[in-house]
Amino acid sequence: MFATLLGSLPRPPLPDDASPSELLAAAVRAQEAAGLEPICDAGFGVGATAAERWAATAALTGRPVKAVLPGPYSSARTAAEARQAANALRLDLLSLAGAGCPVIEIHEPGATAIGTDEVERARFRETHRRLLDGVTGVHLSLVITGGNADAAGVETLLVAPYASLALDLIAGPDNWRLVVATPGDRGVVCGALSAERDADDRVELLLWAAGYAASTGGRGSTRVGLATASSLAALPWEVAERKLALLGQAATLADLPPDERRLRLDPRAVDIRSAALGRVMPRRRIARRDRPPGQA
Repeated sequence: MFATLLGSLPRPPLPDDASPSELLAAAVRAQEAAGLEPICDAGFGVGATAAERWAATAALTGRPVKAVLPGPYSSARTAAEARQAANALRLDLLSLAGAGCPVIEIHEPGATAIGTDEVERARFRETHRRLLDGVTGVHLSLVITGGNADAAGVETLLVAPYASLALDLIAGPDNWRLVVATPGDRGVVCGALSAERDADDRVELLLWAAGYAASTGGRGSTRVGLATASSLAALPWEVAERKLALLGQAATLADLPPDERRLRLDPRAVDIRSAALGRVMPRRRIARRDRPPGQA
């Protein structure tokens, strides 16, 4: 299980004259401290090209670093513009793959507006086939935030060979339908940590999301990740740090054996009987006289 950031971070609390490189380093350190992996530039990329920005970030950490790019469908108004954007972005993908980038995220918030429109479905499919044509040797992840995209269907969203699908499950709760429909050989990244400042953030909810996603399609936990539902850029820095820490904690707990994980959680979150009663009810110890004959 892994945890990662979907979107950006707020500006780190550095002096006004801090350099772009110092801001990037602070964003990387915050993700490292929280235990996130893969790491991203969090909106503070340094460099003129996607490959340069990835390389500058990767030079600051020993952890895997992903590249984050805006998708061609969301950035275009017409089919012709989408084709042009896909052709240009494809060159960035090839450059990143050649530079050794292990993961590339393509963010397509505009996919939430596709719905059942067959013209838009076809446009999305054609755009992403064009975008990923011939791009190999890198994990490609489609990211959809900002709302529900389930009406578009997995057959539209994953027509191109994406290795994983990252979904906002807070603003788009119906995206759980996409989680269930995603083939088990594809990864799922659960954007289950709210970007709202006063959200009821609980590690138990994150673990439930990860566990449910792992159970779908025979996927297993190795093909599931946890993430913020969307960008944290609008939050105060200290709130964003707290959310990152919770995300990392959930990923760590998810990798523990079930019995050890249970000891570290609120019992009401893992004990159905206790949750129903609203209080922790210890299991009744069976006295020797109550045990069936023949049992020690």
